[in-house]
Amino acid sequence: MAACQLPVGTCPDMCPAAERAEREKEGRLHRFEVAPGCRGDPPRADPQRAVKEYKRPAAGKARPPPSQLRPPSVLLATVRYLAGEVAERADASCAEVASFVADRLRAVRLDLALQGAGDAEAAAVLEAALAVLLAVVARLGPDAARGPADPVLLQAQVQECFGSLRRCYAQGAGPHPRQAAFQGLFLLYNLGSVEALHEVLQLPDALRSCPALRRALAVDSAFREGNAARLFRLLRILPYLQSCAVRCHVGRARRGALARLARALSTPKGQTLPLGFMVHLLALDGPEEARDLCQAHGLPLDGQERVVFLRGRYTEEGLPPAGTCKVLVGSKLAGRTLEEVVMAEEEDEGVDRSKSPA
Repeated sequence: MAACQLPVGTCPDMCPAAERAEREKEGRLHRFEVAPGCRGDPPRADPQRAVKEYKRPAAGKARPPPSQLRPPSVLLATVRYLAGEVAERADASCAEVASFVADRLRAVRLDLALQGAGDAEAAAVLEAALAVLLAVVARLGPDAARGPADPVLLQAQVQECFGSLRRCYAQGAGPHPRQAAFQGLFLLYNLGSVEALHEVLQLPDALRSCPALRRALAVDSAFREGNAARLFRLLRILPYLQSCAVRCHVGRARRGALARLARALSTPKGQTLPLGFMVHLLALDGPEEARDLCQAHGLPLDGQERVVFLRGRYTEEGLPPAGTCKVLVGSKLAGRTLEEVVMAEEEDEGVDRSKSPA
C-alpha cells in the first residue's frame, strides 16, 4: 500500500459528525443508530451507535479530507462494535442485521482504501470485517431473499472482501498471523472452485502446511470426491468461522449425498434406511430435519423413523433445503461471543465444540 502517498484518516468516531448531522436532518438514521429513549422528530443520532454508511464514490469528485476518514484503529473498533453490539441483537431479524452490518463494513473497506494504512494494519481490519460478514451471512435463513438482505449482493461483497484481503497479503511481507486461516476461509467459501484451489496451491509451502489450511484442503478434497462420510466428519470438527464460510455449500453437499444413496439403494419394491443413520451421516440437526430433507426430494417415509428408497421417486426441484445447521455452525460458538471469535479466533483449533451427539 502506498502509505507515503495517501493521508491517514483522523476521524475519531465511528461516524463523522457531519454525516451524523446530515442523516439526522434527512431522517436517514437506522433504528440501530438512534439515541436510546429518543422521541424526537426526526430522531437524534447516538454518537456511540451511529456508524458511517457506505456511499459510492462519485466520478470526478475529490477524495474526502482526512477528517472524514476513520484511521485503522477506529475502523477496527467499528468492526468490533458491529460484532459485539449489532450482530448479536435479539430485537432484530438476521436479515436486518446482515443488511446493516454489510453496508457499514463496506464503508469500512472504502475508508481503508482511501488512506495510507500499513499492510499489517489493513490486514487486521479486513480480517475482522470479513469474519463478521461471514458470520452474519451464515445466520441468514432460507427466507432471507424476501427480507432487507439480498443474498446475491451479500455473496458479492464477501468475494470483494476476500479479494481486498488477499491483495493485501500479496502486497506486503507481513507478518500476517492469521493469513493461513483466512486463506483457508477463502477456499471453504469457494468449495469446489478450480480457480480457488489453484490460487491456494500457489501459496508458499509454509502456509499450506498450517493446520487451518490443511483442514480446508481436506474438506475441499472430500467435497470434490463426493465422499459424504468424510466430508461431514470434517465439517463437524471445523471451528466456528470456517463453519460459517462453508455453510453455503452444506445444502448442496447433502443433496449430492442423498442422490448417491438413492442411486445405490432404490429398488422397485423399496428399501428402507433408518433416519438416525441419515442424521449421523449428513450431520443433520435431528430426525425432523431428516424427514424434511427426504420429503423435499420425493422420498416417502415408513412411519416416523425410516425413509424408503423407491426407484424413480427421487427428485430435485429448486435449491436444496438450507437447513438450520445448529450442529455444523451455531453450536460451535460454545459460550463465546462473536466479538471474541472475530478478534481472536483459535487458528489451530481442531476439536468439535458442538454439544450435540454425533
